[in-house]
Amino acid sequence: MSVAFVKEESAEAASETVLPARPISDRINLVTETGLRMLQDELARSQHALEAANALDDVNERRRQSAVPARDLRYFAERVRTAELRAPPASNDAVAFGHTVTFEREDGRSQTFRIVGEDEANPSEGTISHGSPVAIALMGKSVGDVVQVGERELEIMSIS
Repeated sequence: MSVAFVKEESAEAASETVLPARPISDRINLVTETGLRMLQDELARSQHALEAANALDDVNERRRQSAVPARDLRYFAERVRTAELRAPPASNDAVAFGHTVTFEREDGRSQTFRIVGEDEANPSEGTISHGSPVAIALMGKSVGDVVQVGERELEIMSIS
């Protein structure tokens, strides 16, 4: 039989189906209850997607379809394994992980963010990572304190 009619997986094509690992920061993996549930849900979703891909008959298609779920499964398994669940803060005296903080910028604009884990942070939805420059500057501060973030000053208006 001619080689033209044989479907063989080349080493180059096989390497295209192995994706590099998703980067994991070296920060402590603090999570809220919502963040832990999100990680567990993503882990389950990745497991289901990988199972579906592995059920495909065509070996080449199976490799292509399993690449992303396999990478995500490794990532979310590690994030769930290293997650450190933190209870909501008991006091609103000083900014801590899990707090919602409203601050005023020098230009008079007010912003409100909840400080959460890295994987659940989404500034457009009002959450920032505990490792972000703003969160780091706010941690441990109280209402009325002014913090410096880069060239900007932020005054803490409320903590809840």
